[in-house]
Amino acid sequence: MSLENNIANYFKFDEKGATLSGELRAGLTTFLTMAYILLVNPAMLAVGGIPFDDALFATSIAAFVGCVVMGLWANKPYALAPGMGLNAYFVFSVVIGMGIAWEVALAAVFIEGIIFLILSLPQIGWRTKMINAIPKDLKIATGAGIGMFLAIIGLREMGWIQDDGATLVNLGGTESWGGTIGETGVTTVTGGDFAIWAHGGVIAMVALIAITVMMARGVKGALIYGIVGASIWGWLVGAYDPYNDFLAGGAGWGAAEAEAPALGDIFGFVGLPEESLGAAFGAFGDIGDDLAGFMLVMIAFLFVDIFDTAGTLYSVGRQAGDLDEEGNLIDSEEAFMSDAVATIVGAAVGTSTTTTYIESAAGVEEGGRTGLTAIVVGVLMLSGLFLSGLFQAIPTFAAACALVIIGAMMMKQATEINWDDKEIVLPAFLTMVLMPFTYSIADGIAWGVISYVLIKMGMGKFDEPGPIMYGIAIFMTMFYLGPGDFSTFGWIFDKVL
Repeated sequence: MSLENNIANYFKFDEKGATLSGELRAGLTTFLTMAYILLVNPAMLAVGGIPFDDALFATSIAAFVGCVVMGLWANKPYALAPGMGLNAYFVFSVVIGMGIAWEVALAAVFIEGIIFLILSLPQIGWRTKMINAIPKDLKIATGAGIGMFLAIIGLREMGWIQDDGATLVNLGGTESWGGTIGETGVTTVTGGDFAIWAHGGVIAMVALIAITVMMARGVKGALIYGIVGASIWGWLVGAYDPYNDFLAGGAGWGAAEAEAPALGDIFGFVGLPEESLGAAFGAFGDIGDDLAGFMLVMIAFLFVDIFDTAGTLYSVGRQAGDLDEEGNLIDSEEAFMSDAVATIVGAAVGTSTTTTYIESAAGVEEGGRTGLTAIVVGVLMLSGLFLSGLFQAIPTFAAACALVIIGAMMMKQATEINWDDKEIVLPAFLTMVLMPFTYSIADGIAWGVISYVLIKMGMGKFDEPGPIMYGIAIFMTMFYLGPGDFSTFGWIFDKVL
């Protein structure tokens, strides 16, 4: 039997309607849409004190382990990596805001991962019971909300929307796109002189439309072609990358001008971590100095990771046709445990919580149906150890256009919500819109559940939510509300969350 046949049998290609070429293409597509994490996560964790190279090593290893476990064990096409939002909370709220050492914060993430692993065991199955207890309409709304969340992230990174003091968000500065090319033949950001064809927002929109046309024509690999094409275009003209122009209000994680990497900068091993490897274990002795702060941080990581992962797995699984007749995720325990294992390994080597990525939807759209897709992503993530220069050079606007088109595809789920049921309209709506408006999947799910339970109680239908939904609603209310400036958990531990 050939190698290809062995692979097909192991990953159940026939059962899942997959092909080897489709799985490889899907893995590459997912990787290209989330390769930014190889730059952004180390840059963010470096602000909290973890050395950049240490964090890059940890990011690559955590993603590799998570993806391979997801692929070989759960046989799911879902990619994992240290989570955006979770890393921001780690740095700005925990390390800087609460003054907790990053080593202790890593220890909290490590313990959180162990707890998740226990809760995910088939013998316990708490995480599966939780997601199955959420009403179908709210789970469908989660998928649509994640689509909106992807869209706002993508449009922001494309340079098409920006923050606004009066209206919160607004259209980007399109009136400035018709400047003139600099004397050197490349864009000059400082003076605002750049041709319209050298603006990342324009390049990304052309790529977005091109991707859509290719997909409508049935072209395989449309997302890859769009990302690569936009990157090459940006490199050739030295395009302005609005998302990374810190002085203009951008995030500033990368260069404000696209530039192809020099050959000598592409290759190079970052080396083993000098400070972060095993730092979580050494920090256990310091937990007693601030046990209350440690417990509060661990609870916060638990809460956000539970609902980020559950929402992502369900919505991407639904897109991949990975639900049973009752609308529940098939073999969810294995998927949840893969996520927990990745979190434990990530904390041990030096990164914040590892979670399932919504960008997995890009690979699913390209035909990814089995764990081979996740394994491809994991192997490519290891390239961050050797090819960081190449991936750092991919313009943010180039990868962002893929997020917008996937967000559009995921919005079709909203049509399956029973909008005639007045008791579900508000919970479903809040689930959807709070995800982009709060930049958090967890917040959207939380207030969708809370409002659902309260409405059922208001209707006198006290039995309908069930004990699990009541428990989730109470737990989440305690996370958000409490006396004074505290949440309930913050009040218990005398710490502002």
